Amino acid sequence: MEKEKVITTSTASEIETEFEDKEKESEEKVEAALFISGKFLNLQDLIMLTDVNPIMLREILNHLEKKYSYGAIRVINRNNSWKMDVAEKYHFMVNKLATGSTEFTKAEQETLAVIAYKQPIKQSVVIKIRGNKAYDHIKKFREVGLVTTKRVSHTLELELSEDFYDYFNVHKKEKNFENTDDEPENSDETEKTEPELNNSSKE
Repeated sequence: MEKEKVITTSTASEIETEFEDKEKESEEKVEAALFISGKFLNLQDLIMLTDVNPIMLREILNHLEKKYSYGAIRVINRNNSWKMDVAEKYHFMVNKLATGSTEFTKAEQETLAVIAYKQPIKQSVVIKIRGNKAYDHIKKFREVGLVTTKRVSHTLELELSEDFYDYFNVHKKEKNFENTDDEPENSDETEKTEPELNNSSKE
């Protein structure tokens, strides 16, 4: 006759330890995924990357948000997507490290600044301000997902995408500009007053 298995205190302790080890390993996987990605990841993204079940994943994310609620590194939750980022007060360090980056040329940054300052703005107006070289700049911004477009009459209307705010670590602000699509009276003057945009992306 087969002996009935009895869960002893020792066995129960081993099971508990094994569960805790798996939970710790799962948390480390999620932490690593957030650290490496450098962008917002939703639940589906994290499940695919870590293979952690959704219930445990939510518990881990809640714990990580509390764990990184102070200090230099934070875990940010935005619309049920999570990202590990530098605390806002240390963004100036990111900006310093990014100074001189060749990912965007000075001319490209100036064109992007015009779009950021005047959005939504027609492509034709950007070209009048920045010259024909801006066609290539806009093409690049669209390819990397920083600018969205929609057809308006015979031109395109340009606006910053959500990825822009993530990429440059800036907060989205509501702006109300009067008649932003009007052609500038003096393109030289407009260039002088446009805000400077520094590439503050993270590695």
